[in-house]
Amino acid sequence: MLRGSKVGLRARHEDDIPILRAELYDDVVNASRSEGRPWRPVTPGAKDSRLVVDDEEQGHVPFSVVELGGGTLVGTATLWGIDNHNRSAHIGLGLLPSSRGKGYGTDVVAVLCHYGFVVRGLQRLQIETLSDNAAMLRSAERNGFVREGVLRSSAWVMGEFLDEVLLGLLAQDWKPDSQG
Repeated sequence: MLRGSKVGLRARHEDDIPILRAELYDDVVNASRSEGRPWRPVTPGAKDSRLVVDDEEQGHVPFSVVELGGGTLVGTATLWGIDNHNRSAHIGLGLLPSSRGKGYGTDVVAVLCHYGFVVRGLQRLQIETLSDNAAMLRSAERNGFVREGVLRSSAWVMGEFLDEVLLGLLAQDWKPDSQG
């Protein structure tokens, strides 16, 4: 397990899947805001590619996020779009509703940075998030990410186009203790 100050990132367990599906992906609004594809219902027990881990897939590393204290599942984190040639990847995370507002997001980003820069030897990490996602913007910036641009009206979410903010962090600019 990779450890931060509040959370740990570990392999996805089979019993994580029903919780993540019910609390994150069956929530139409949340799922629509966090994914670049339209929400659709998934049959219980189906092999949902958003949740079931393919250990052969090298460009996508999903984690389950747990509280360090008791090991309670609090969300999901992903390093995705891993490009080994250019040594870059994207960061994504989703916290269960009951786990939001506790500083876990900032800690998850910090642990993903450690994984990307130290464990994987990447040069650049990138985050794309909706411009009104203040929690993600705050978590990214507390970890040293810099706003690099706005993708105007680039996300179709629940009947309207929204702006996305693009943030980046380079290995040489990363400070492991920079989280707020």
